[in-house]
Amino acid sequence: MDIEELQTFVAVADAGGVSPAARRLGISKSIVSRRLFRIEAELGVQLLARTTRGAALTEAGMTFRDHAARASAEIDTAREAILPTGELRGRLRVAMPLTFGPTHFAPVLAEMARRHAQLHIHTVYSDRFVDLIAEGFDCAIRVGYLQDSNLIAKRVGPIYGKLVASPDYIRAHGAPETLEQLADHQALMQGTEPWQFMDGDRIATVQPQGRFKADNATALAAAAAAGLGIAWLPDCVTYEYVASGALVAVMTRYPPPSAGVYVVRPPGQHPARKVRVLIDMLAEYFARNPDVWGLDR
Repeated sequence: MDIEELQTFVAVADAGGVSPAARRLGISKSIVSRRLFRIEAELGVQLLARTTRGAALTEAGMTFRDHAARASAEIDTAREAILPTGELRGRLRVAMPLTFGPTHFAPVLAEMARRHAQLHIHTVYSDRFVDLIAEGFDCAIRVGYLQDSNLIAKRVGPIYGKLVASPDYIRAHGAPETLEQLADHQALMQGTEPWQFMDGDRIATVQPQGRFKADNATALAAAAAAGLGIAWLPDCVTYEYVASGALVAVMTRYPPPSAGVYVVRPPGQHPARKVRVLIDMLAEYFARNPDVWGLDR
């Protein structure tokens, strides 16, 4: 059996079926099925129990999956070690936020593909937090404040934001001036996340409340401009709204602490070189473009 067959089996085992594994690998279901058949035929054991809902590992499959994953990782490491300096090949699967990905990060990936002609880059743009391990991503780019997890994160740049509201909302409800007054206002949020503010040298945390939520910062900016409430948003999203007067900054005495742009990857001793190259290119991009988020700080 060859390395592609091993990698295909690991993908099917982790994805829970042939169809999701084929999408993850970027190949047809028939190719995946043929590779699985060859592995089971060579081993003489059944590794996967096919069901109407996908595929489940047999006892032999669970044992073989761990060995196959380690072998695949070792081969990838060996390939990287003998490749000419700077050359990348294989596949890089990246999850990026829909709000910023196409405008801020896609050019970096395009440049990476241009520099490395043998590298296949597959990008998924979504504002939901994907499960890197279960869904087979090499890494993801996340913006804001990171939640606690077992993922390994590398900060590649800063991001700044502020509280904003429309002039109509302020005329109708007033503008909060203290942290305590935020409880009297409608907050526009992505979920149930707390908001953080600088109170002198201290970071204060507030749990806002509101009836309008969206998983996309652009949608929240539109809701704020429509007068639905107060939103904490990155400057790059609100810059044009603020410049036109459609949104104004509120509670400026308590600015949010600067957040970050991070590349996160599954836990492991060493990141793949393709992930390290992406991290370096993103860090270089932000260092070269300090005003990339809309305001030069």
